[in-house]
Amino acid sequence: MPTFENNRPVKVAIVGGGIGGLSAAVLLLQQGHDVTVFEQAPEIKEVGAGLVMAPNAVRLLRRMGALDRFTSTAVQLEQGWEFRRWDNGTVLSVENLDTRCQELYGEHTYVSHRADLLEAIGELFPPERLHLGSRVADVAQDADGVTLTMEDGTIHTAEILIGADGVHSVVRQHLVGTSPAEDSGMSAFRSLVPVDKAPEFARRPAQTLWIGPEHHLVHYPVSSGKYINLVAFAPAGAYTRESWTATVDLEEFQAEFTGWDPRLEELIANAERPGRWALLDRAPLKQWSYGRITLMGDAAHPMFPFFAQGAAQAIEDAAVLADSVTRFSDDLETALINYQDRRIERATRLQEASHARKDINHLPDGPEQQARDAALNEGDPLVKSGWIYSYDPAQDIETGVLA
Repeated sequence: MPTFENNRPVKVAIVGGGIGGLSAAVLLLQQGHDVTVFEQAPEIKEVGAGLVMAPNAVRLLRRMGALDRFTSTAVQLEQGWEFRRWDNGTVLSVENLDTRCQELYGEHTYVSHRADLLEAIGELFPPERLHLGSRVADVAQDADGVTLTMEDGTIHTAEILIGADGVHSVVRQHLVGTSPAEDSGMSAFRSLVPVDKAPEFARRPAQTLWIGPEHHLVHYPVSSGKYINLVAFAPAGAYTRESWTATVDLEEFQAEFTGWDPRLEELIANAERPGRWALLDRAPLKQWSYGRITLMGDAAHPMFPFFAQGAAQAIEDAAVLADSVTRFSDDLETALINYQDRRIERATRLQEASHARKDINHLPDGPEQQARDAALNEGDPLVKSGWIYSYDPAQDIETGVLA
């Protein structure tokens, strides 16, 4: 195993300027590598609305140097995974995050608008290293490196290529072809509610989940408490569009939750025009590093959002990837396999756990639902989540740049 004193700068190309891609770019740059990011959009703009940053991601934002900027707009949670019954709001289970989260895992849990997180990370990456409006047309590799051909005909070379370009990854298609996706039967709605139009209960620093037959809805404050983020799940019916930019009429969103707790109906009624996307099901990859090319984030392990770990797993990927490239800078194919081997079991476990929640959250009223509700309140929910929140990529190496 090479020592850190023998490291050398590696020329790295990253396709995708989202949360995972920019996290990898920042961490690799901080470790002395020559990094360029290619983003197909004309500007860095995170679509979607809110996300959760649990301790496993927060500790990496701290090491990256992005935490202060992030917490200037993020909302620190006092309660998390507050499960409520759909028709009357009965609290079924709740995690105390106010003090115990830091006591157990060394960091707090926050909720944030995606754009705020992306900006906090992006401020650490030099803009001259970011190529906007750059669409990849072709990818090739040989024993010496990787060549990217862009749609405008320009050609770029690097020693390694990282595909961080999301669930519809072009890099992934070049590696493994188009991955078949199955209809999960679910779709998701997302929207924001201005805080002055939100019921008082929704303004609390809490992440609340309302669960009911075939549906569930999550809400929490974002952007320094100026908005309430809503994300809801319902039967897809004939809806099959998998796009975070598609929108629908508010009435369509409201119709899915007619008859639910009146407070929740009031919250939805004040939502801004909602987005809607179909949740498609993809089997976990058995391999995502091939030679000098690898994948990360949703390009490698897309997962349902039921554990709120998609962004966190991309940041974990970035930390391990940067460490592996630094440790094995003289053998880059080994570096990318090392990264994959350190990440694939955990990412797959979270993919499968998130997949399992789609049925558990949506049970119809009856004996199974009653057993689920009773189980939610057994033990300490925060401790049960320890395998997620306590993870630290520095723990699986004897010594390293992240330690």
